[in-house]
Amino acid sequence: LQDFRLEFGHHQGRTSSVWHGGTATIAQSPGDEVWGIVWKMNTCNLSSLDKQEGVEDGIYVPIEVNVHTQAGKALTCRSYQMKDYVSGPPSPQYKKVICMGAKQNGLPTDYQEKLEAIETNNYAGPVPIMEEIEAAVKAEKINSA
Repeated sequence: LQDFRLEFGHHQGRTSSVWHGGTATIAQSPGDEVWGIVWKMNTCNLSSLDKQEGVEDGIYVPIEVNVHTQAGKALTCRSYQMKDYVSGPPSPQYKKVICMGAKQNGLPTDYQEKLEAIETNNYAGPVPIMEEIEAAVKAEKINSA
């Protein structure tokens, strides 16, 4: 995604009760880029995705963006942008999920390094959703062994 940068923040200054830190959004920024994964899905699933992303609660707004694949193909995609946010670092657990996804999906090494360098808020308390994700990853490794 050209001319955007990855940012983290708190909707209306409120820290995520799920992740205990800032959550991701994208902001226009000439010359910057955000790497990610494009998922193809049926439009009948958009309302479910919007709900998951907090559109109903006014946290994120869906936007259309033009992305370029590594193969050079241009695609129009749906992304989400946080409304009314105050910048704030993510928890180490949230950053870990983002870095795990980047590695699992083979994003460019230099971009992975950029993600690894993101400063966190050093939150050390429990993050139940992170425990669920780690359990799922562990189960997947066992099943594929």
